[in-house]
Amino acid sequence: GRTISADQRRKIFALIRDISNWNGDIPDDLRKRMVWNFCELKDIEPFSLKNTDMTTAREFINYLIEFCFAYDVPCMDALLNRTDDISKYLYLCLEYRRCAICGKKADVHHCTGSTIGMGGDRTQVHHKGREAIALCRTHHTLIEAKGDAYVFDKWHVYGTKLDDYLCKRLKLRP
Repeated sequence: GRTISADQRRKIFALIRDISNWNGDIPDDLRKRMVWNFCELKDIEPFSLKNTDMTTAREFINYLIEFCFAYDVPCMDALLNRTDDISKYLYLCLEYRRCAICGKKADVHHCTGSTIGMGGDRTQVHHKGREAIALCRTHHTLIEAKGDAYVFDKWHVYGTKLDDYLCKRLKLRP
């Protein structure tokens, strides 16, 4: 396949720098350890950021973003700008209840066509298959005022279909 792009490499080093600033590790040591842990998890040979393929680089970026979500690592830039795989990123935002736009703590917003509706009881409605996006209070208020299309077009995000895992994780009825 094609080799890692300069953009992917930049994103990886930026994420490593953020994690390093957070935990105090030397960036080069941290990068080597994160590559090693990722390779162990994926059961693949260790790789170099000089010449790995684009798919491995994309999966490694996803791994680093998930690490940042899981450990609440403060990042210099919104992770939306660091992702290389928007679908996976939006899924992780729901999984970790992080705003897809700014990364703050978030609620689940049901997208147009998947809303619960006036008088609908969220605890009784089935959520599996409905489209949702994780949004903080500020961006949720904005989407309520301006609509899904405005927010989705402005930030190039979209709803993700809720599956069994997300329903369970978010404590929604499947």
